[in-house]
Amino acid sequence: MVKLFNQFGKKEKKAIQSADSSVPWESIVVSPEKVMEIIEPGMSIFLATGVAEPRTLVKYLMASDLSNLKDLELIQPVSLGDAIPIDERYSHKYRLRTFFSGWVASEAITAGRIDLIPIRYSRIPRLFRRGALRVDAAFVQVTLPDEAGFCSLGISADVAKLAMERASLVVGEINSQIPRTLGDTFVHVTDFNYLVRSAEDPIYFSRWNVSEEFNTIARNITNVIEDGSCISFFMGPLYEALGKHLIRKRHLGVHSVVMSDALMDLIKSGAVTNSRKRIFRGKSLVTYAQGTRELMRWLDNNPLIEFQGIDIVADPRSIGLNDNFVAIIPARKIDLTGGVALHVGKGNIIAGLGEIQELFWGASLSRGGRTIFALPSRNLKNESNIVLSVKDYPAQLSISESLDMIVTEYGVAYLSGRSVRERALALIDIAHPDDRGTLVQRAKEFNILYRDQIYLTESGHLYPHEINISHVFKDTVTVRFRPIRPSDEDDMRRLFYRFSDQAVYYRYFSPIKTMPHMKMQGYVNVDFNRTMSIVGVVEEGGVDKIIAEGRYVIVEDGTFADTAFIVDEDYQGKGIATFLFNLLMQLARQRGIKGFNADVLTANKAMMKVYEKSPYPMKATVSEGAYELTIPFPDETPRVTENKSES
Repeated sequence: MVKLFNQFGKKEKKAIQSADSSVPWESIVVSPEKVMEIIEPGMSIFLATGVAEPRTLVKYLMASDLSNLKDLELIQPVSLGDAIPIDERYSHKYRLRTFFSGWVASEAITAGRIDLIPIRYSRIPRLFRRGALRVDAAFVQVTLPDEAGFCSLGISADVAKLAMERASLVVGEINSQIPRTLGDTFVHVTDFNYLVRSAEDPIYFSRWNVSEEFNTIARNITNVIEDGSCISFFMGPLYEALGKHLIRKRHLGVHSVVMSDALMDLIKSGAVTNSRKRIFRGKSLVTYAQGTRELMRWLDNNPLIEFQGIDIVADPRSIGLNDNFVAIIPARKIDLTGGVALHVGKGNIIAGLGEIQELFWGASLSRGGRTIFALPSRNLKNESNIVLSVKDYPAQLSISESLDMIVTEYGVAYLSGRSVRERALALIDIAHPDDRGTLVQRAKEFNILYRDQIYLTESGHLYPHEINISHVFKDTVTVRFRPIRPSDEDDMRRLFYRFSDQAVYYRYFSPIKTMPHMKMQGYVNVDFNRTMSIVGVVEEGGVDKIIAEGRYVIVEDGTFADTAFIVDEDYQGKGIATFLFNLLMQLARQRGIKGFNADVLTANKAMMKVYEKSPYPMKATVSEGAYELTIPFPDETPRVTENKSES
């Protein structure tokens, strides 16, 4: 029966295609009931993806009790579980096959009611081209035809055109509310056997509410994204927040599977120009659109947005052609060795394991590309999202060897080039302060950290996360300043060993030759109550490198603080020490400190010049070859200013 229908369908379609294209398209408009009547048992029906779902046709298919609608196979690349019920009541009528579980479908997959086809997104079109998936009929959503008879597939350009080419019966559901999008989205009315008129609204998504945690995470991510980067977006609170923070960037590019309201706002802000992309230059490249009515109106005939098939947008080779591509990926759990567990089930929209892997590989092929995994430090149950191991969680990514950055609301952990021990310390630094002690203890038990690792309980709560400032110095050297962390131990040791004997003597007043683990870990573990330490960090070869440190330590009477500074000799003479001095002075005054003390060897002319630039009067006396400096602060209370990162 299916064979006979296919022969009839091909002949009818050929007759329509050979007809004069000026024939009114209304001549092939039929009712949904008519379409249901010509479906035969056992047929394989392609349904357009997600928000492009032809909802009127699907609802008639679900509601009809026609005897011919039995044992059908429905193929939908992304199922959002909207119009297609997936409970056992419909098992006699159809079985759904999908490449991504979407909202509700993941539960049905676990229960065995839906067939999930594991595959990389960019390879899905290959299945249709080779005939590995049989397609007897294709139901797609389209715009009204224009004067030349062309319709747009609107908000989904994944594999619908390929499915239409393979199918013997092609039905278009005309929805006047979807946008006419540009790119590889156009099909002609002669490509259809029938058209039906939609009686349903498209699937809309409301804007996401953003918690303070996600707002801070987005700000931390923005601080490490450079101007000219190419980005990808999904749906969810992380991207909703990220769009608001990225508006201060310049010349961003977009190469993203999903277009959302947050991405629309970012493009409208002018931060996105796509001028530095190497493919589809000047265009924001996407495959799907999901969002509000406002987004759909904005997309209509918008020349800034280019819709292309999933084989182009999700292909790691295409992604890698964009320099400085940044894959920003939400994670569910991160373990102390760099293991990643992704979200599954409800709330996970267009972010399957295969697609995440393709983004990751694309970033690795990109010149200057990087991958950022982001998550709150705790879940809604107040359980730590940074754990000892992710081995008991689903959707694991085995990519720990290639991780770049992990971001929480407590900061950024740079993992590239770091040992397992260094990674563990960096990840503990960005865990929730109440969880850090337990993580340190567990890491010691499993020999991930040294057994003598120091952890100051109070430092996590007192850590001044608000101090995160970037500044451009001479020779366009950009330095990021932040408080010191326990995980800086090895970087600070490397800084020490880069100093000349003279520089070491100037800093420590003695010819120190070694800086062992015990001594340095005591130095980097500060309480931020009596001690404030700020490090200056640059990026070299995609890896963070500490090149400066300044600190003050409150003396016994609690009114003054002793100060000291060190700057990598390759970065001296650029004003970095002066910047640190002024920053520490501002922080000290905000915290009620009355002035600074310092001891500087008389031979250390460079450091004396730093202190001489103090905006306040300095008192100096000489004793045993060293200046004893005192800088009292004025009595008036300083104005507290918000520290903001600068690109």
